Amino acid sequence: MDALRTNRPSLDALRHMPVSDVMALPAEHLALLQTDAREALDAAKRMQDWIEAAIALRYEQRAIGARAAAGKDTGTVRFQDGAVEIAVDLPKKVEWDQARLAALAEQIRAGGEDPGQYVEVSFKVSERAYTAWPDRIRQAFEPARTVRTGRATYRLAIMSETALRDSPHGAGVIPLRGGR
Repeated sequence: MDALRTNRPSLDALRHMPVSDVMALPAEHLALLQTDAREALDAAKRMQDWIEAAIALRYEQRAIGARAAAGKDTGTVRFQDGAVEIAVDLPKKVEWDQARLAALAEQIRAGGEDPGQYVEVSFKVSERAYTAWPDRIRQAFEPARTVRTGRATYRLAIMSETALRDSPHGAGVIPLRGGR
């Protein structure tokens, strides 16, 4: 088995091989390469999680401040750190109490209206529709609604000097040179 490990191509070498050559490798090599690839993918995912956690810790408070300044609890905010624009998205996750929605659907039906205009059969409520409802209907549904946020995502993009200069966030920011 050790001879198979030392005699087979590495994942890096495999990247440059035609698929026909990879296909012709001994089955044992393919099995070991598959394991190596899976382990490399797992290691890369762990590294990505580590980097994402560091980014979140670094920018979370700025994102909270930017979201507060924009008057919103969820959604995307943008700010800069030097020549890097950070876009932070905090998705909204709305959940509805199914028992309360069922009771409300019955009340609507008893009032002579069609509950199908307000709730879906599965007792889910479209957030877009909910925000457009009249206040009296929205207030009745409010106790059945729970808003949670998803996991924030941070996207960092290095900006060109022109974009940096023209950015409303870039006033007075000096781009980094020479890797510093």
